[in-house]
Amino acid sequence: MSKRMHLQRIPGQRGFSIVEAMVALLVLSVGMLGIAGLYVTTLRASGSALYRSHAINFAADMADRIRANPTAGAAYAGAAANNNCAQGATCNPAQLAADDVFRWQQQVATTLPDDGDPGLPQTQVVVVGAAAPRTYQITVRWAEPAEPQPLSYVLRMQI
Repeated sequence: MSKRMHLQRIPGQRGFSIVEAMVALLVLSVGMLGIAGLYVTTLRASGSALYRSHAINFAADMADRIRANPTAGAAYAGAAANNNCAQGATCNPAQLAADDVFRWQQQVATTLPDDGDPGLPQTQVVVVGAAAPRTYQITVRWAEPAEPQPLSYVLRMQI
């Protein structure tokens, strides 16, 4: 005698209909679209944060170069020149300052996007004061893809 098991259906209990499954997929897809939009926003914000941290580091780098060569003074506001001072050439403080500005400008130009405006330089050092203590204003500008105007970071120091 074999016993056959019969599945008994409880009254009022049924499976999912195709309409219910489609509604669930619709709700799930709307949620996934929201997550995708948030992901794009996060990517933009992280790119902007990366540019900002680079600008801060470049300004601090120039400040360190000025502190390491304090006798150059106003030469840091002058024209940049590749004097090969980093390769061990004998340079006076003004030549070292011009070489520092040249190398700094190259690093900024290769790392940060330029806005292409020739009227405003991407990097600038302004020196105020003929004798110590001098005030140095170091500016780094870059273009943000999502911003209509270029952004800039300004560092002021006095030595």
